[in-house]
Parts: sequence; structure tokens; C-alpha cells
Amino acid sequence: MRKRTSVTKGIGLFLLAAIALGPMLYTFINSFSGSTAYGLLPTTWSLQGWKEVFWNRPHYLAKFWNSLGLAVVIALGQTLLSCLAGYGFSRFSFRGKEALFFLVILLMMMPYQVTLVSNYLMLDQLGLVGSRWALILPAVFSPFGVFLLRQVFDTCPNDILEAARLDGAGNFRILFGILVPRCRAGVISLGILSFIDAWNMVEQPIVYLRSEYDYPLSVFLTRMNGQSIGVLCTCGVLAALPVVLLFLYYDQELTEGVTLTQL
Repeated sequence: MRKRTSVTKGIGLFLLAAIALGPMLYTFINSFSGSTAYGLLPTTWSLQGWKEVFWNRPHYLAKFWNSLGLAVVIALGQTLLSCLAGYGFSRFSFRGKEALFFLVILLMMMPYQVTLVSNYLMLDQLGLVGSRWALILPAVFSPFGVFLLRQVFDTCPNDILEAARLDGAGNFRILFGILVPRCRAGVISLGILSFIDAWNMVEQPIVYLRSEYDYPLSVFLTRMNGQSIGVLCTCGVLAALPVVLLFLYYDQELTEGVTLTQL
């Protein structure tokens, strides 16, 4: 009976894995397609798609590096500001603290489409519409990072911080010298999640940017009509590569960081 149950679970896990990995395998295999017809497997094999992306049309790679730089800046900025705000909510007491944190949670639960128009009007008044700052600033001040790091910092024993204060440590030293190293998994988790969110943004660039040249790779992929299946899938592989590498390298930290928020 147990053996039959194990076999059933194994088959179920295999089917789930096939469903999850199927689109990625399809994209990778068809990046070596030499035909223009869409099918499950290439009818002819070729490296033409890779040659087009890496040699003949450098603007594909330019989009990739522009998107990578944008996502890295957003991830670093959001992580830094969330560390400061999360530390304030976790270790300081002030009037209206719980009400303000409730507002942070409320904003976090709202879809970003709700604030798209108000953000546009504010950025337009600041003269930032059409520049990459219109994408960076709203993403950097994300309420999700504040909520996540507040929950993570709350798991650190207060005795350690009190001992550091008795030794003369200031707030910045406590935050970046004690809390961030001890809560490394949570901080890395936020960095990865914010990077993925910035890497996959679509609506914000379309609304905030005026030139298609500035569009990131996520938007550029939706406008590649008429390209061969090899070129399309090669760009798809490039778009998935940073996210896959991050998950493979930081899988343990990501798991621990998500676990910390549930304590």
C-alpha cells in the first residue's frame, strides 16, 4: 500500500514538474530551430537565432543589459530603503506606529494598476515621465519590502541589540553590522523578489516611458512580431537566464527568508 502511494506521488510530482518546466524546455529547444514554422520540436536545427541576437542585431543585447541595469538599481534601492524602514518599524516606538504599518500593509495589498494613474500624475509634475527615474522611484519605495524586513527583523533577539548599544554602537552600526548579517536570508530574499518584479515589469514602462528605445526587455519581447521562432526563443532564454541563475544560487536563502516571515 505504501509503495503504491509512493508511486502515485511520484507520478503526480513528475506531471507537475513537466507542466512547470514544459514552456521553458520548449523555449530552450526551439532557440536552436532553423525553421519559421511553430511546432513542438524544430524540423531543422540551426544556431541562426543565437547569431541574430549576439551578432547581427545588437539591439537585442542592448535591451537585455538595459533591463539588467534597471532591475539591479531597483533591487538595491528597494532593499536599502526597506532595511531602514523595516528597522524603524521593528525597533522604535512612536505615536501612530501601528496605524502607519497598517497603511503599509494596505498599500502592499493593492494592485499596482490602482496607483498607476496617481503615480503618473505625480511623476509628470516632477518632470520625470519619459525617463528611467519614473520606473525606479515608485519601485524603490515599495511597501512590500518594508513589511517583509519588519517581520524578519522582529525575529532577532532584542538582547543582542541592547548589548551592542551598551558597547556604544549606533543605529546604523546595529542595523548594518548586526541585524542585516543575522537576517541575511531575509534581506537576500527581498533583493531577489524585487529584482524579479522589476525584471518582469510591463505596464509601468508602457505608461511612464515615451520612447520605445527605452523599453526594457519584458516589453520588447511582446513586440517582436514577425521574427523567426529561433530568434524569439533565444530572446526568451536570455530573459529567463538572470532569474533562473538567482534561484539556483540563492535557493536556500530564499527558502529561509520566506520562512522567517512566518515565525
